[in-house]
Amino acid sequence: MQSAPCPGPEEAPPAGAWSRITSQRWWPWLTRGLALAFFALVAWLIARQARTVDWPAVLKALRALPHSALVAAGALALASHFTYGTFDWVARHCTRHRLGWATTLGIAMTSYAFTLNLGSLIGGVGVRYRLYDRQGIDPGTIGQVVGTSVLTNWVGYLLLAAVLPWLWLPPAVAGWAAPAWQWRLGGGLLAAVTLGYVVLCAVRGGRALTVRGHAFPLPGWRVALWQVVASSANWMLMGAALWVALQGQAPYAAALTTVLLGAVAGLVLRVPAGLGVLEAVGVALLTTASLGQDKVLAALLAYRALYYFVPLVLAALAFGVAELYWRRQTSDRDSNPITL
Repeated sequence: MQSAPCPGPEEAPPAGAWSRITSQRWWPWLTRGLALAFFALVAWLIARQARTVDWPAVLKALRALPHSALVAAGALALASHFTYGTFDWVARHCTRHRLGWATTLGIAMTSYAFTLNLGSLIGGVGVRYRLYDRQGIDPGTIGQVVGTSVLTNWVGYLLLAAVLPWLWLPPAVAGWAAPAWQWRLGGGLLAAVTLGYVVLCAVRGGRALTVRGHAFPLPGWRVALWQVVASSANWMLMGAALWVALQGQAPYAAALTTVLLGAVAGLVLRVPAGLGVLEAVGVALLTTASLGQDKVLAALLAYRALYYFVPLVLAALAFGVAELYWRRQTSDRDSNPITL
């Protein structure tokens, strides 16, 4: 029995007055200007905070990190990248495209490194489309793969965000703190989204959901559970990598909360690789009387190098080698045409 298709991108219906506004000549300039101003504000705030840091102490703490902790954190980072790569296995199962498991995994891991450092438009969409297209996968199937990967990434995130307030609560930041019940209520609402998705998939039995004439493909409930487990495992491995870099001097739940909040803050602020955003979140959440700002920043910088920068270098090399191989193949075919 063929598996039901997974969620993919759908065309949005016309937005009436809103579409007329966005079609004006001045609209692109307005949005670009606002985005540039917002980015400049964020950069100024990060630079202002950076001036208060004792960087010599941070560098000393960074050099003092034991090699065993760095190796363990690197291994966990690699496991996380591998786990993220399996998101495209979910899409492969749903779309039944012809690529092998290893090729699919390699494409997903390569695009993930670009996504982390350069944004989803370049990595999650651009690089993924390029690599799948080179393998002969049609654009519609690639779109389903991208949509499934994005959905898989967030269903586990929402579930973990619901569990964490029962394990650890963030300290007051800038004099502001929310009571425990608010954190837990908010988490419950997030969990409802994930649980509702699984229940909807079970109720629909793999049949697409039609809303206002637009069909939204849904997988079966087993695939939905697969998505939740894979996504949760990936985020937990990310938190574990940071926790190991901190040498266990902060609760694991605190390290995982830092990763989760840092990911959303970087996404909302649209800062490439969340540069400076993750560090600001980590300093605010993890610094204590026994764990100074210098040690927290040292661990965060080590985590960034192991989870973001090293995989980007490897992914860029892999992407470059693949491009050279494909261009050589094309050149050979052009120079030696088949004649009948």
